[in-house]
Amino acid sequence: MSDLYTSTFYDKWAKISRKSAEIVVPLVLDLVPAKSVIDVGCGEGHWLRVFKNHGATDVLGLDGEYVPHGKDRHEFYACDLAQPFYLNQKCDLAVSLEVAEHLPIERAESFVDDLAKLAPVVLFSAAIPGQEGTGHVNCQWPSWWAEHFAARDFLAYDPIRPQIWDNNDVAWWYRQNILMFSSNVIGRYPETLAGPDIDRVHPQHWRERVRVWT
Repeated sequence: MSDLYTSTFYDKWAKISRKSAEIVVPLVLDLVPAKSVIDVGCGEGHWLRVFKNHGATDVLGLDGEYVPHGKDRHEFYACDLAQPFYLNQKCDLAVSLEVAEHLPIERAESFVDDLAKLAPVVLFSAAIPGQEGTGHVNCQWPSWWAEHFAARDFLAYDPIRPQIWDNNDVAWWYRQNILMFSSNVIGRYPETLAGPDIDRVHPQHWRERVRVWT
């Protein structure tokens, strides 16, 4: 894993990750006013810093030991995400963005278990079929993940994508994939339950694939 996810890899995505987080995090906190946040697959911790800047007081990031440690050490726990992990703590919000596709398909069930045990609400995105990237080994449609969460009594909500779909300051993979899974009705927007159109391909993703094909 460390051979794939080098400092160059993280540097490449740092700016767009921070910029996306600055836009998405306030939308999330408007729905779920979380004070404690755990980011599973946090990378260099850009999303956690934005959560902290917007009022989260207890943040923790989980990722491999190989991740460049620009973050505060007491806010980072090194672990192999390809293996089940256990934290003796719960939080208001668990976050896992564009991580699950990097893990083997046989890890999917236990990975959803791990997330569901952390918090009553999970902010989640993962690469869809055809979404190429470094170390992508399990690209699935959101409906596939929704079935796994539903087996743990977490419903799929889609309150964020309609607000960012046309915002070019947010990376297209978040605009395409980001959902919220919850064991409770999210905030004051129960009507944002994900519907039959949960599986989407963003036009920008499609344009990039067409360029590759041609």
